[in-house]
Amino acid sequence: MQMLLGFLLFFSQAPADRRPDRVVSVVAERFAFNPSKMTVKQGELVEFVLASDDTDHGFRIVGAGIDVAIPQQGKGEVRVRFVAKEKGSFVFECSRPCGAGHNLMRGTLIVK
Repeated sequence: MQMLLGFLLFFSQAPADRRPDRVVSVVAERFAFNPSKMTVKQGELVEFVLASDDTDHGFRIVGAGIDVAIPQQGKGEVRVRFVAKEKGSFVFECSRPCGAGHNLMRGTLIVK
């Protein structure tokens, strides 16, 4: 529990009126994210633009309070903003059951 509480302090939701420092496009498809490894700078406002190449998926940054649905191909995209407050390596994953390989659908966010 203490580890989770500490992790929640690493990220914060960013105000909608602030221009992002970086925009990162991420495509979800069975059973991977592209890119699956991303590096951002500590303190920068990052906006992920999330789309799917097939079915519905989810995008969750474990412990950060970010968990959104990515609509199926052709149904649009979703944008998520956050500020990475602490350095480290963090897991993001699909949070919507999407098939037999769902449990393998993970990536790494590195904050430098």
